[in-house]
Amino acid sequence: MARALSQTGNLWLADTLWKLGAIEFGDFTLGRTAVHSPVHVNLRLLISKPAALQRAARVIRDKVATLQRMLNPQVAPFQRVAGVPFGGLHLATAYSLTAKVPLIYIRPQHADGVRIEGLHERGQTVLIVDDLVTGGHSILDTAQRLREEGLQVKDAVVLVDRQQGGRQALRKAGINLTSLLTLQVILNYLMSSGKITEESYQRSLAYLETHRPP
Repeated sequence: MARALSQTGNLWLADTLWKLGAIEFGDFTLGRTAVHSPVHVNLRLLISKPAALQRAARVIRDKVATLQRMLNPQVAPFQRVAGVPFGGLHLATAYSLTAKVPLIYIRPQHADGVRIEGLHERGQTVLIVDDLVTGGHSILDTAQRLREEGLQVKDAVVLVDRQQGGRQALRKAGINLTSLLTLQVILNYLMSSGKITEESYQRSLAYLETHRPP
């Protein structure tokens, strides 16, 4: 409940995504986890609104800093930020510029195997940034490759958690997940503000409940 309440301050992001046409309702298969989903959140459209992308980066910066200052810190110290190609790379770049933290990323399908772009040293801790998490596969793959290169991964940050097992999968891999919004909070906002129909709302909630991890 506390996490849900804390996310209501980020409803500007839900409103921005709605105005961008980034939230759609229908029948979508989105990778390995979200099959026949009645709702799709296309966070890549955020790059079409630079002010919103910049604001998202500032919110992530402030949230991470707050979690690090807690009596029992919720985010470990880190020396690099890594964007997950390609959805998280734009967001990670914006965060890097805002927080003044050096950026690295894994070059996809490099002929010589894994190649990390950006200066880094073995033993450094990396914060992974992505736009959205569903089952956690993209973040886990990025974390594995970074770890294989001698880097440490303890935390990941996303704008939206679709609540379909990603948080639990990351926890099993020793990665703590921080999200600005959950899909349910977005749906609640859209319904309460009269932007979607009761049918779309209830169908999406039923899907989430069916696919929510035990």
